Amino acid sequence: MLASSLASLSGDGNEFGLPAASGAVVVLVDGLGAANLQARAGHARFLASRMSRRDVIRTVLPSTTAAALATFTTGRMPGEHGLVGYRVLDAARDRLVNQLNGWDAGMVPETWQRSATLFEAAAEQGRPSFAIGAARYADSGYTRAVLRGAEYHVAASFAERFEAARLLLEREAGALVYLYVPELDQAAHAHGWESDRWLGILEQLDAELAAFERRMPRGAGLLVTADHGVIDVPAHRHVFVDARPDLLDGVRHVGGEPRFLSLYFEPGLADAERSRLVAGWRAAEEHRAWVLDRDEAIASGLYGPVADEVRPRIGDVLVAARSGVAYYDRREPNRKPEAMIGQHGSLSDEETRVPLIRAGAYARA
Repeated sequence: MLASSLASLSGDGNEFGLPAASGAVVVLVDGLGAANLQARAGHARFLASRMSRRDVIRTVLPSTTAAALATFTTGRMPGEHGLVGYRVLDAARDRLVNQLNGWDAGMVPETWQRSATLFEAAAEQGRPSFAIGAARYADSGYTRAVLRGAEYHVAASFAERFEAARLLLEREAGALVYLYVPELDQAAHAHGWESDRWLGILEQLDAELAAFERRMPRGAGLLVTADHGVIDVPAHRHVFVDARPDLLDGVRHVGGEPRFLSLYFEPGLADAERSRLVAGWRAAEEHRAWVLDRDEAIASGLYGPVADEVRPRIGDVLVAARSGVAYYDRREPNRKPEAMIGQHGSLSDEETRVPLIRAGAYARA
């Protein structure tokens, strides 16, 4: 949808049929799934009133921020841009790397994320593009990986972010503006999306969006979308993979995230042992998860076209939760993530269906 917004600024045809616009603001609400919004429509009247059944799209696999935002800003699937999950294998250094905050000298953002961004495409067209978000993201490795080409503007509160977007639209003709909202996802992880805390943030965001549409320059378009949805997983639904040591014998790294495990085999593991592990995970978990090996996942197109250098980053075995469970490894030195309530990453409709809401010049007739 970012590509369609960029095309609309030149009056060009685009995937989502957006009309020509004098400027564009695309708001990415982290964690606002279509099912989450529909279930709380009475508390988000602006968003709900502009969302029809046609205004729902699918995010990528895994349904997690690292992969989905990279696809959003590049227009490429994870198998192309290379950010194929939350914690993935850096085979050259035999380690798992966190794609959101684990960037270092061994994982250079400008090369690990392999695709040019749509902000860089805008610059080639001579079109200004901007990203608006919190100060802590301004110069992070992930920002360098997925927002390169955009001029970053720091703004703290909802009101400050939307006011910054309005001023940019007024000052910069034909601007493409990306505005990031992490608060709902943060509240979901800490308190659950069914909590009063999450609901209060949704109400505040909805009011700010309604006010922003009234104030934005005439002729500018507004899109609101998300990177994934969220489900709540209580502690009694946790599954501890270390309880089955036979299924970890031959597994060198347990990566991915709680709703989408990525298991990496020991280098040189014999084919018979590989087959045993795949079969073992299927027998143990297929009643509540989709279990695929790497070749099956790639052949099915779940990651899109997969570059040779990206292939080793995908797990040898992928365990995508189908029921309301989350997988954890109690051998991990940091067990704080087990306190999370809101979860995402897998293939369920609740996690993969996200809104694409049109307003301003983009509003449906």
